[in-house]
Amino acid sequence: MFSALPLSFTAPLALAALALLPALWLILRVTPPRPRRIDFPPLKIVADLIAKRELPAHTPWWLLAMRMAAAALAILAVAGPIWNPQRDGAPTTGPVLLLIDNGFGAASDWPQRVAAAESRIAAATREGRPVAIVGLAEAPTVIALSEPGAALDRLRALALEPHAPDRAAHLPRIEAFLQATPAAEIVWISDGLAVSDDGTFLARLKQEAGSRRLSLQAGPPGQLALAAPENLAGALTVKVLRPAASAPASGQIRALDLKGLPLGEAPFIFEGAELQATARLTLPIEVRNAVSRLEIAGEGSAGAVALLDDRAKRRRVGLVSGGTADTAQPLLSPSYYLSRALQPFAEVREPRQGSTDPVGELLAQNLSVLVLADIGALDPDTSAKVADFVNRGGVLLRFAGARLAASSDELTPVKLRRGGRTLGSGLSWETPRKLAPFTHESPFAGLQISDDIRVSRQILAEPEANLSRKTWAALEDGTPVVTGERRGDGIIAMVHVTADTTWSNLPLSGLFVDMLRKIVGLAGTGPAAETQGDEARVETLAPTRVLDGSGRFRTPPATSQPVPRNFTGRGTLAHPPGLYGPADGSIAVNALAPTDSLAALDLAGLGAPILPIDEPVARDARPPLLIIALLLLVADTLATLWLGGRLNLARFRRAAAPAAIIVALSLAGMLAPDVSHAQPTPAAPADNRPPIPRELFANGAVTRLAYVVTGDRAVDDMSKAGLSGLNTVLGARTALEPGDAVGVNVERDELAFFPVLYWPIVAGRPIPSAETLRKLEAYMKGGGLVIFDTRDAMSARAGVSTTPEGDQLKRMLQTLDIPELEPLPRDHVLTKTFYILDELVGRYDTGTTWVEILPPADSDGRRPARAGDSVSPIVITGNDLAAAWAIDKRGDGLVPLSGSDPRQREMALRAGINLVMYALTGNYKSDQVHVPALLERLGQ
Repeated sequence: MFSALPLSFTAPLALAALALLPALWLILRVTPPRPRRIDFPPLKIVADLIAKRELPAHTPWWLLAMRMAAAALAILAVAGPIWNPQRDGAPTTGPVLLLIDNGFGAASDWPQRVAAAESRIAAATREGRPVAIVGLAEAPTVIALSEPGAALDRLRALALEPHAPDRAAHLPRIEAFLQATPAAEIVWISDGLAVSDDGTFLARLKQEAGSRRLSLQAGPPGQLALAAPENLAGALTVKVLRPAASAPASGQIRALDLKGLPLGEAPFIFEGAELQATARLTLPIEVRNAVSRLEIAGEGSAGAVALLDDRAKRRRVGLVSGGTADTAQPLLSPSYYLSRALQPFAEVREPRQGSTDPVGELLAQNLSVLVLADIGALDPDTSAKVADFVNRGGVLLRFAGARLAASSDELTPVKLRRGGRTLGSGLSWETPRKLAPFTHESPFAGLQISDDIRVSRQILAEPEANLSRKTWAALEDGTPVVTGERRGDGIIAMVHVTADTTWSNLPLSGLFVDMLRKIVGLAGTGPAAETQGDEARVETLAPTRVLDGSGRFRTPPATSQPVPRNFTGRGTLAHPPGLYGPADGSIAVNALAPTDSLAALDLAGLGAPILPIDEPVARDARPPLLIIALLLLVADTLATLWLGGRLNLARFRRAAAPAAIIVALSLAGMLAPDVSHAQPTPAAPADNRPPIPRELFANGAVTRLAYVVTGDRAVDDMSKAGLSGLNTVLGARTALEPGDAVGVNVERDELAFFPVLYWPIVAGRPIPSAETLRKLEAYMKGGGLVIFDTRDAMSARAGVSTTPEGDQLKRMLQTLDIPELEPLPRDHVLTKTFYILDELVGRYDTGTTWVEILPPADSDGRRPARAGDSVSPIVITGNDLAAAWAIDKRGDGLVPLSGSDPRQREMALRAGINLVMYALTGNYKSDQVHVPALLERLGQ
């Protein structure tokens, strides 16, 4: 090691060859003279052959310097030069204990950390020292020494883990190794990041180091991480963490779905020296519910990724209260407490005031959770609807009250003792009771119970064998406060106190919000706890996709283990960050828990110098020296050829010219067109088709509605009158100015000019030909809408399969390629394209309207936006729409209607407007951007 330079040699004796350079200089300074070119004239041979003594010429100084430099570099390379940073003068003997932080905090500069470790191993190889490698993010094992070559293989097999290193777990193994090898040197390549309290590890490491050499390598704490993603009422939020103020102060958060498609971005900025910031992604609720991954742009780390599961989705919760609407004192209403507690994490829906079927109204809105606050007896129809909702995966949450205590039904998880508990009776207490701690099997496990919560009254559950298994929360005396069980694919939960402060102060506590969050999160995930035998067991979920240290998805490793469904901790080696369980009920485990924070490790307290990560300890200088020497030798060879006259550039150019010409001709031949196989382009055939009639141009220039001429004069006249009346209403109420209705003969007329074709079915008429049906099929596939009206709603009877008109339509559609049909759903886009309607009525209001079937509801009870991908090409009804549309100039109907609703004709005209708008505008009203406006119109 030179005193002035950080340079050492593994074979210093080889430097003695530098003493031979002067002799080499004397040998290399001469070179034979350049040969002289002599012409050979036959008459002057003898005259020109005069003996001359020629002396050798001297080598040019620059060529001599080049040769000497190449020789010196070769000698230096043989001596094994090593370029090192300054190190202390401690002896370099004894084993090396190499500690490496391989958690997510090392992801940003992991290649540099591996290079630094390789440099340490290379130094140990030169010094003949064994090496032991410990990955602090791996499972603790016995620390064993190995040869440097084996240690290098171990290093290359060391993987970057997606969780934070558990340094304290390795302390016993490290202490045992250091006691067994007192002369060991400790080298710690640290990420400088503390997720948990590592003070004990640092203190014990400093104590164990003692007089040993302790070397540290760490980069600046510049990592960024994400924690606690939440789907709040107005936006999707996530905490951004940094360990020190020197880390980046701003950045971008990207939101992705399960397929990795971007859904949105949001910036974040740290204020001053703050170590925590919040990013808000303001997106529609449907888009927020589709987000499954948040990540920091440019941070390739598992800590910079936050995964979201079904628990983060904002569920749609319907709220029905049995109490009267008390607008003067809203704080006394149970629905007030529930709505305020649910709003941070759910979309709350309440029925319209005065609704005669509030439960049915809410269930039609694709709820995930239905909350019944003090609802007593339910009528059989409502009970059937609620039971079907639960069996399909919904969650029913009931709160006790006076009405429920006085009634009885089967939609409770346990049998209730009727009559309730009143003060002064045998079912009440003189002193309010506290809540008992939640059991491990409860969905509320892990929640903190405040000592201020008191329960003064409750509805008791009848004793039964499975009561303890159904109990999610209980009082100190063991009486259940919250019970639940699985029904079908859903859950029924029961809170045995009221949703207001009448029976307890639970609704005033933060625990009330947390308990509701847990219950709402169970929607679509099955039961909170399952039982088997006499012991309760917690449902566990196996990993399906986990993150690697760089934040990319991979298959679960062999060391990963299932997690309980109520798992809320940070990722570990046994539970790596990722998604666990099936796709329709998975939970997300992240690298950081919601309450975690980042801090910089206090490495200065160890009393050892801290080297940067990007500066390896040892650099082998042989490769660059040998490369430079080789380049000098090549340059020397070229210079020698040039001085000896063997490198004639002009002659080289003359020789290269023919080759270049040959190459150019070859390329030209390859790129030339193959004229021998070219065929003449045939001339376009003459267009002998007749000119398009002017009336067809008129039909295409104006939007017109069409009806099929059936041959029955009365039916055809009514169709024309009905479409004319609908045209009048369309012109008065919409921006559409349609032309006169047109009667078409489907056998010969072109249908492409008409967006809507009204076809009244007449029994006994001939079935259209196969060619006509194919033309009709092409019309529907090309975007046209055909309304088949059998006009038989009044003549149809229960128990009779079909009417003559229905049989006629069935025979007509037998060979048509039409989609599968279903009764018009209430949430179909056809019911809201212009007016918001419940059904499509005509002269009759008892017929069923059929449209193209669309995807069914998801497993969690959520139904997709109806007609979200296409427009139904066919509508079938029996309500005789044209008869209801037929009006005179004063707006009076031409035929009487059968229904008792005085607004039936108006509703029929609105149905006609919706049909026309549906055919013209397509499915844009199924876009979720219109949901708030529609819900406001509905008063929800």
